[in-house]
Amino acid sequence: MSVMTDRKPVAARGQSLDDTAKRIIELLQDDGRLSYSAIAKDVGLSEAAVRHRVQKLIDSGVMQVVAVTDPLQMGFARQAMIGIKVNGNIREVAAELATMHQLDYIVITTGRFDILAEIVAESDDELLDIVSAQIGALDRVVATETFVYLRLEKQTYAWGVR
Repeated sequence: MSVMTDRKPVAARGQSLDDTAKRIIELLQDDGRLSYSAIAKDVGLSEAAVRHRVQKLIDSGVMQVVAVTDPLQMGFARQAMIGIKVNGNIREVAAELATMHQLDYIVITTGRFDILAEIVAESDDELLDIVSAQIGALDRVVATETFVYLRLEKQTYAWGVR
């Protein structure tokens, strides 16, 4: 499992993507199983060069190639977003939350909540335990609100590149 803590936007890390890298990313956003040979034909590079480019994009943290599933169809009983209000250092609380394996997405945000965390739970009891006994027990957490997902209507990661 990869945990994306301390990641910075690409521009902040001093990397810039050339047009070929951007096209490779676009192709893989559309079809993550696309072969290196098909990508090579599209971008005008050898298959080996594409393989190297893709690995470099993965190693640098620019992209990941993963199978995205619907947890509810994979046997998990509940998926929810948890809004968390914090009193104190938000980053420290986010780092504590990142150690909880049931939380798959944690983001510091503005608005009504300081942190949003997504949970995939095997049961209602597990969801209740995580929200009340684990998240709610953190010293600087002052309030939580849980939004249980009823049905996944849309999930896409093909937002392109800039």
